[in-house]
Amino acid sequence: MEEVIRIENLTKQFGNVTVLDDINLSLRKGKIYGFIGRNGSGKTVLFKHIIGYLRPTSGRVTVEGKEIGKDQDFADNIGIIIENPGFLGRYTGFQNLKYLADIRNVIGREQIRESMIKAGLDPDSRKKVGKYSLGMKQRLGIAQAIMEEPNILILDEPMNGLDNQGVEDVRKMLLQMKAEGKTILLSSHHREDIALLCDCVYEMDRGRCISPAPCLSPQAACKDT
Repeated sequence: MEEVIRIENLTKQFGNVTVLDDINLSLRKGKIYGFIGRNGSGKTVLFKHIIGYLRPTSGRVTVEGKEIGKDQDFADNIGIIIENPGFLGRYTGFQNLKYLADIRNVIGREQIRESMIKAGLDPDSRKKVGKYSLGMKQRLGIAQAIMEEPNILILDEPMNGLDNQGVEDVRKMLLQMKAEGKTILLSSHHREDIALLCDCVYEMDRGRCISPAPCLSPQAACKDT
């Protein structure tokens, strides 16, 4: 199965503190990978290295054959939810996504509308994002992550703020995207999300990556990772 992300001897230090400690991973196409661990265990820092937001102290990250920080500054073809999505409160959800889409200018209005509908939002709503609930903002963040139909999704706590129906909608969407061959990296504090969605689960603990953690889903396929 095609390798999409390779992480080799990745170490990150902030001053004298080691946040990531010699991590090695090979992540493949059409899989959902779960990352679990306490706050501060290194999950978000790992994700930021894959995207290109941070540079390693040592080691390297390669995404779709290109080394981050050498062949390209940021990973291409990747959708992201990292921490709390930030949007302009005085504009509608559609207007926010249109503004962001215009920066790269690779999709049009119809793709934006489709992504909002998939995320459970009405693209024609005139409601300003400043009036959105936490769950609606999270849905808009998911719509932003998927609107350019990326090959890779990195979702850091994507279920935050969602009600039960929202969680179910997002789970169905992620499984459909997996079936389409997308590679998805997911962190969640909710054990059920990991159990239902992930093919393989890694546990982060004090900057180390247990490779792999015990797989929680019956169909888990850790052996080829």
